[in-house]
Amino acid sequence: MGIFEELQERGLIAQVTDEEQIKNLINNGGAKFYIGFDPTADSLHVGHFMALCLMKRLQMAGNKPIVLLGGGTGLIGDPTGRTDMRAMLTTETIQHNCDCFKKQMEKFIDFGKNGAIVVNNADWLVNLKYVDLLREVGACFSVNTMLRAECYKQRMERGLSFFEFNYMIMQSYDFLHLHNTLGCNMQFGGDDQWSNMLAGTELIRKKTGEDAYAMTITLLLNSEGKKMGKTAKGAVWLDKNKTTPFEFYQYWRNVDDADVMKCIKMLTFIPMEKIREMEKWETNRINELKEILAYELTSLVHSKEDAEKAMETARNLFSGNIDSANMPKTEIDESNLTNNELSITDALILAKLTTSKSEARRLIEQGGISLDNEKVSDFNLKLTKQQLTKGVIVKKGKKVFHKIILL
Repeated sequence: MGIFEELQERGLIAQVTDEEQIKNLINNGGAKFYIGFDPTADSLHVGHFMALCLMKRLQMAGNKPIVLLGGGTGLIGDPTGRTDMRAMLTTETIQHNCDCFKKQMEKFIDFGKNGAIVVNNADWLVNLKYVDLLREVGACFSVNTMLRAECYKQRMERGLSFFEFNYMIMQSYDFLHLHNTLGCNMQFGGDDQWSNMLAGTELIRKKTGEDAYAMTITLLLNSEGKKMGKTAKGAVWLDKNKTTPFEFYQYWRNVDDADVMKCIKMLTFIPMEKIREMEKWETNRINELKEILAYELTSLVHSKEDAEKAMETARNLFSGNIDSANMPKTEIDESNLTNNELSITDALILAKLTTSKSEARRLIEQGGISLDNEKVSDFNLKLTKQQLTKGVIVKKGKKVFHKIILL
């Protein structure tokens, strides 16, 4: 089985511009491909994870990755999947985020001699002269075609700025630049990038007369059709300081039953022969599958040691043996206290277990909050300084455990 066929069986391939050519290129190690990452935060998140795994799979099959950090496009902001305009970042923030991305990527991609190439599109986009750009590529883009692109259509009602309208042109220019300077012949990305990627292949054809190819990977959606990788606290980050290894492990340990095998296929490096056997397991082994998924992904992103600690902590928690050593925790200081006390609703908000007092109150009324194994029934409950100094264990629902402690 070639890498293309494996990607198909894992359910990773969404759309391709030329299936036979792409299959031939990547199966024979002939793809010099790029994936772009816009540095909108100082850490990669689960949304980037599948792209990194794809890059790793293709590199293992002999293909040449080009990591494009969007130092230039990040100054504009991608309107794809947005209902509002992204916050504009400073050049200093973008550079810091690019540095953080590169460090995290080194766990997945080989950047050694003859390994992956890292480029930053700020190196060629920032110094472009507007009139020169218009003369070079302006005639290659049809405004009517651009407005039919899904990434723009969903923004038209709320208002699409001319600033963001240029994003497709910038991304296409990236592909042309990489094609001309590095021999890049393919672009990969999420399925929501299809319109931008097609525009890039068309720009290359018009400007050079040569062919380039694009392939999108399936978006990671749950059984309800929503993007995976979000929690009540926000994104699931790859940086352990933003999402701890235990929280990361627990996210995957708690995925819906219907999503487990899909995630194992798409995200892990377990051989397909073994996965086919796992698909035959009885339904009463679903928790075993979830542990395998969580362990494999935590090992990939963090380490086997972190994965083992997270698995042990999770097992202890659910067997009633509270081990708070590796549990997610929130440290507070005395400024959060009033008369040496902290209300349970404020505690839940500080720990980001709820977003508001009304949500906290509703959870308590519904019996969804426990404190040190005791169900909380009074939403006016106060935690004392003495309790907080020792540390309290909050349980939200059946699966979320969190320690709150006073510094």
